[in-house]
Amino acid sequence: MDDLAQAITERVKRVTGGAKVALHEPCFRGNEWAYVKECIDTGWVSSVGSFVDRFERDLAEVTGARHAVVVSNGTSGLQVALEVCGVGAGDEVIIPALSFVATANAVRHCGAEPHFVDSEPTTLGLGVAALAAHIDAIIERRGGVAVNRHTGRRLAAIVPMHTFGHPVDMDALMPLADRHGITVVEDAAESLGSLIGGRHTGTQGRCAMLSFNGNKIVTTGGGGALITDDAALAQRLKHLTTTAKQPHKWAFFHDEVGYNFRLPNLNAALGCAQLEQLPGFLAAKRELASRYAEAFAGMAGATLFTERVGTRANYWLQTLILDRDQAHLRDAVLTATNDAGQMTRPVWELLTRLPMYAGCPSAETPVARDLASRIINLPSSPQLVTGAA
Repeated sequence: MDDLAQAITERVKRVTGGAKVALHEPCFRGNEWAYVKECIDTGWVSSVGSFVDRFERDLAEVTGARHAVVVSNGTSGLQVALEVCGVGAGDEVIIPALSFVATANAVRHCGAEPHFVDSEPTTLGLGVAALAAHIDAIIERRGGVAVNRHTGRRLAAIVPMHTFGHPVDMDALMPLADRHGITVVEDAAESLGSLIGGRHTGTQGRCAMLSFNGNKIVTTGGGGALITDDAALAQRLKHLTTTAKQPHKWAFFHDEVGYNFRLPNLNAALGCAQLEQLPGFLAAKRELASRYAEAFAGMAGATLFTERVGTRANYWLQTLILDRDQAHLRDAVLTATNDAGQMTRPVWELLTRLPMYAGCPSAETPVARDLASRIINLPSSPQLVTGAA
């Protein structure tokens, strides 16, 4: 085993206690069973019920958004958010090359094309300065609309993704988007509980998507939500995601082609119980980050990624970044840690390298390529900290 791989493995085991641990496991120590049992006992298990309404209210309160609409999963939520914000066939949507595949899939589901841009090393998310230079090089105005001069397609939206819960520099991005008249829809799938100043991620764009997949900081098993301050937009999102059915005591009248993206009451019940524990989860995540920082302090060859000044990250996934001259050892580190029962993972394959997106428009992405070669996610479950719930 390489010396660096061994050293990293030993430090991870020191933090986790050495037992076999997953990358991120859900933590159920609250009212989950009581709320789910209430659904079963009352028969309200499907897509209508008191927990659906409560979960939406609770999410709005936690994030500070005026409205929340819960949906079946984050990908479907992002798709319909883009659609409602005007993205359609033949458009281009700017997204980071370093993101989970769902970001690009949602764009393609709208009939639009992803347009990839570079990352920022201090946030791991979309690089605003690089984006500004790229837009200046490709944009032209046609009838007051921002168009990619090379493809002739409208630049319809920008989707920043808050990587591992670390906020993108939205204070720089929003003026850039406004200057060019491009809508911002935030992919906040990983950033529940993350703040920029005192403002929750997902509340600066026109709307945002949250994810509650089984590996997220709060889970509904599978599910997501859309948050926005725009009442009309929220109403439109709710209508489209619930099969575009007109409210009526018994009639089934649908006034357009909608989507069955509804979140079942069972899942919403789980989400309500999980949200009650969010402060404890966030505190555990920060304590875990502190323990990793202590374990890796002064270590040559790798650095623990920490929150940017002026932000408060939820530390959804703890992230180690190898030094550039150690990047060639990434797979050796992954092998050593996993062989020792410590589940670690690399970051996602760059979207520009996936076969279905290889031909899409793209800026140069040197930072994203560099980060992808050096990022390793460490075990991040809140249970790794005593009293996590």
